[in-house]
Amino acid sequence: MTIELRMLAWATALGIAHVLLAAALATMQRGLRWNASSRDGVAEPLVGVAARVDRASRNFLETFVFFAAAVLAVVVAQKTSEWTALGAQIYFWARVAYLPVYAAGIPYLRTLIWAAGFYGMLQVIEALF
Repeated sequence: MTIELRMLAWATALGIAHVLLAAALATMQRGLRWNASSRDGVAEPLVGVAARVDRASRNFLETFVFFAAAVLAVVVAQKTSEWTALGAQIYFWARVAYLPVYAAGIPYLRTLIWAAGFYGMLQVIEALF
């Protein structure tokens, strides 16, 4: 298995962790009754850490689609290299760091980490052109 595919597998696991943590914090704030309901009404807005983790989770899902597509395309096209491997690793480790920094509410560091992850993704995409 290539490093790029390994990072994709780990990023998938990380995405699941994002979703589970966001759901757990939302349930703690809104209650189990809300979580088990059909959620047809308007939910009370999340606040604090629960809101930040929810936003971090949504942000992860927004970037993950592009990362996954890029990794799969690079592997299928047999365009993997040390640069695509490094890019995939940068994306993954930046996304690992992103969640706790966002949850802690550290604004500028959060943006730098997001940019590092985006740069890693671009390293993978660049191999396709």
